[in-house]
Amino acid sequence: MTPSATEIELRPSADDHRVARHAAAAIVLTVAEAAIPLPLPGVKPGLANIVTLVVLARWGWREAVWVALLRVIVGSLVLGQFLAPGFFLSLAGGLASLVALGVAVHLPRRVFGPVSHSVLAAFAHFAGQLVVARIWLVPHDGVFYLVPVFALAATVFGLVNGLVAARLMEDDGAA
Repeated sequence: MTPSATEIELRPSADDHRVARHAAAAIVLTVAEAAIPLPLPGVKPGLANIVTLVVLARWGWREAVWVALLRVIVGSLVLGQFLAPGFFLSLAGGLASLVALGVAVHLPRRVFGPVSHSVLAAFAHFAGQLVVARIWLVPHDGVFYLVPVFALAATVFGLVNGLVAARLMEDDGAA
């Protein structure tokens, strides 16, 4: 059956299917993470970033951007947070971490790998969130008192997520 003049036929490529699979995995991790009770609001392990790191290393920054943005948008829809403050905080953090990863992929591979990329992305993520929080939600410099807590969380979770991503890539032979 051929499409008529008013129909558009889209044929997803193998790359589209790969991005969709990885985005789905990241969304599942995002939803699962939302169910974990956390001691401090806003401090999350960022498990979906493991998927982004693996995609970045194996298929490049462009596909990592698609996976990360789909995760933020669809994850917020599934969790009922689309266009809520949490969505914009997540989006700002995600965009900041993507910029950091875009720069990090050009650093020497013998020194910078999944672990350092993960830590850089985690720091960029919390920085992006703090900027949005300061400008929009908490128009007071007191928000910066949270920097040590977020820096500690970014270090710990960035290291753990980077180690998991490195191990996954090692098992796949992609490291």
